[in-house]
Amino acid sequence: MTDEKREFEEFMKRREAAANAYAGGDCKPLASMVTHNDPATFFSPKGDYNEGPEQVLATYKRDATQFKSGESHFEILQMGASGDIGYWTGFQKAIVTLEKAPDPVVFNLRVTEIFRREGGDWKLVHRHADAPAVTQKAPEESRR
Repeated sequence: MTDEKREFEEFMKRREAAANAYAGGDCKPLASMVTHNDPATFFSPKGDYNEGPEQVLATYKRDATQFKSGESHFEILQMGASGDIGYWTGFQKAIVTLEKAPDPVVFNLRVTEIFRREGGDWKLVHRHADAPAVTQKAPEESRR
Protein backbone atom coordinates (compact mmCIF):
# COMPACT_ATOMS: atom_id res chain seq x y z
CA MET A 1 0.00 0.00 0.00
CA THR A 2 1.34 3.40 -0.94
CA ASP A 3 1.79 6.18 1.59
CA GLU A 4 -0.74 8.24 -0.38
CA LYS A 5 -3.38 5.52 -0.11
CA ARG A 6 -2.63 4.89 3.57
CA GLU A 7 -2.87 8.62 4.33
CA PHE A 8 -6.23 8.91 2.56
CA GLU A 9 -7.60 5.84 4.36
CA GLU A 10 -6.62 7.42 7.69
CA PHE A 11 -8.33 10.62 6.64
CA MET A 12 -11.48 8.64 5.72
CA LYS A 13 -11.64 7.27 9.28
CA ARG A 14 -11.76 10.88 10.51
CA ARG A 15 -14.33 11.71 7.81
CA GLU A 16 -16.59 8.87 8.97
CA ALA A 17 -16.19 10.01 12.60
CA ALA A 18 -17.23 13.52 11.48
CA ALA A 19 -20.35 12.05 9.83
CA ASN A 20 -21.14 10.21 13.04
CA ALA A 21 -20.82 13.45 15.06
CA TYR A 22 -23.00 15.22 12.49
CA ALA A 23 -25.75 12.62 12.95
CA GLY A 24 -25.72 13.64 16.60
CA GLY A 25 -26.08 17.33 15.77
CA ASP A 26 -22.38 18.30 15.99
CA CYS A 27 -21.21 19.97 12.78
CA LYS A 28 -17.78 21.07 14.06
CA PRO A 29 -15.76 18.04 12.88
CA LEU A 30 -17.32 18.23 9.40
CA ALA A 31 -16.91 22.01 9.26
CA SER A 32 -13.17 21.59 9.81
CA MET A 33 -13.04 19.36 6.70
CA VAL A 34 -15.02 21.59 4.33
CA THR A 35 -13.15 23.75 1.83
CA HIS A 36 -13.10 27.52 2.18
CA ASN A 37 -12.09 27.89 -1.48
CA ASP A 38 -14.02 27.73 -4.74
CA PRO A 39 -15.26 25.54 -6.22
CA ALA A 40 -17.49 23.84 -3.64
CA THR A 41 -20.82 22.10 -4.24
CA PHE A 42 -23.39 20.09 -2.33
CA PHE A 43 -26.18 18.11 -4.02
CA SER A 44 -28.44 17.36 -1.06
CA PRO A 45 -30.78 14.40 -0.50
CA LYS A 46 -33.68 16.88 -0.82
CA GLY A 47 -32.85 17.34 -4.50
CA ASP A 48 -31.54 20.90 -4.21
CA TYR A 49 -27.95 22.06 -4.41
CA ASN A 50 -25.63 24.70 -3.03
CA GLU A 51 -22.64 26.31 -4.68
CA GLY A 52 -19.74 28.18 -3.13
CA PRO A 53 -17.88 27.39 0.08
CA GLU A 54 -19.83 29.81 2.31
CA GLN A 55 -23.21 28.54 1.13
CA VAL A 56 -22.21 24.88 1.38
CA LEU A 57 -20.86 25.26 4.91
CA ALA A 58 -23.92 27.29 5.99
CA THR A 59 -26.18 24.50 4.70
CA TYR A 60 -24.24 21.83 6.60
CA LYS A 61 -24.40 23.89 9.80
CA ARG A 62 -28.13 24.60 9.41
CA ASP A 63 -29.00 21.00 8.61
CA ALA A 64 -27.02 19.65 11.59
CA THR A 65 -29.29 21.58 13.96
CA GLN A 66 -32.14 19.24 12.96
CA PHE A 67 -30.38 16.26 14.56
CA LYS A 68 -30.79 15.67 18.28
CA SER A 69 -28.91 12.37 18.48
CA GLY A 70 -27.85 9.58 16.20
CA GLU A 71 -25.12 7.56 14.62
CA SER A 72 -23.85 7.06 11.10
CA HIS A 73 -21.51 4.75 9.23
CA PHE A 74 -20.18 4.42 5.69
CA GLU A 75 -20.26 1.40 3.42
CA ILE A 76 -17.49 2.30 1.00
CA LEU A 77 -17.71 0.73 -2.45
CA GLN A 78 -14.82 2.67 -4.01
CA MET A 79 -12.24 5.04 -2.65
CA GLY A 80 -9.00 6.47 -3.94
CA ALA A 81 -6.59 9.36 -3.97
CA SER A 82 -4.02 10.56 -6.44
CA GLY A 83 -2.04 13.74 -6.05
CA ASP A 84 -4.32 16.40 -4.61
CA ILE A 85 -7.67 14.71 -5.40
CA GLY A 86 -9.43 12.01 -3.38
CA TYR A 87 -12.89 10.48 -3.45
CA TRP A 88 -15.17 7.84 -2.04
CA THR A 89 -18.49 6.47 -3.18
CA GLY A 90 -20.90 4.12 -1.47
CA PHE A 91 -23.65 4.28 1.14
CA GLN A 92 -24.11 6.26 4.30
CA LYS A 93 -26.48 4.69 6.78
CA ALA A 94 -27.71 6.54 9.83
CA ILE A 95 -30.30 6.31 12.55
CA VAL A 96 -31.09 9.71 14.02
CA THR A 97 -33.53 11.43 16.30
CA LEU A 98 -34.71 14.70 14.80
CA GLU A 99 -35.66 17.78 16.78
CA LYS A 100 -39.20 17.70 15.36
CA ALA A 101 -39.88 13.94 15.22
CA PRO A 102 -40.63 11.70 18.20
CA ASP A 103 -39.35 8.45 16.64
CA PRO A 104 -35.90 7.67 15.25
CA VAL A 105 -35.49 8.12 11.51
CA VAL A 106 -33.42 5.83 9.29
CA PHE A 107 -31.34 7.39 6.51
CA ASN A 108 -29.93 5.24 3.75
CA LEU A 109 -28.08 7.45 1.28
CA ARG A 110 -26.03 6.88 -1.85
CA VAL A 111 -23.02 9.16 -1.51
CA THR A 112 -20.17 10.44 -3.62
CA GLU A 113 -17.67 12.82 -2.03
CA ILE A 114 -14.69 14.51 -3.64
CA PHE A 115 -11.81 15.99 -1.66
CA ARG A 116 -8.98 18.34 -2.58
CA ARG A 117 -5.73 18.63 -0.68
CA GLU A 118 -5.34 22.20 0.57
CA GLY A 119 -2.35 23.19 2.66
CA GLY A 120 -1.59 19.53 3.33
CA ASP A 121 -5.12 18.70 4.56
CA TRP A 122 -7.95 16.96 2.72
CA LYS A 123 -10.96 19.25 2.27
CA LEU A 124 -14.46 18.29 1.13
CA VAL A 125 -15.22 20.10 -2.13
CA HIS A 126 -18.25 18.15 -3.38
CA ARG A 127 -20.90 15.92 -1.81
CA HIS A 128 -23.74 14.26 -3.64
CA ALA A 129 -26.18 12.36 -1.44
CA ASP A 130 -29.52 10.92 -2.44
CA ALA A 131 -31.90 8.14 -1.51
CA PRO A 132 -31.42 4.93 -3.49
CA ALA A 133 -34.19 3.19 -5.36
CA VAL A 134 -35.81 0.30 -3.50
CA THR A 135 -33.44 -2.19 -5.16
CA GLN A 136 -29.87 -1.12 -4.51
CA LYS A 137 -28.08 -3.65 -6.71
CA ALA A 138 -29.32 -5.13 -9.95
CA PRO A 139 -29.67 -8.91 -9.96
CA GLU A 140 -26.74 -10.65 -11.64
CA GLU A 141 -28.84 -11.84 -14.62
CA SER A 142 -29.99 -8.28 -15.48
CA ARG A 143 -26.37 -7.05 -15.75
CA ARG A 144 -25.47 -9.48 -18.55
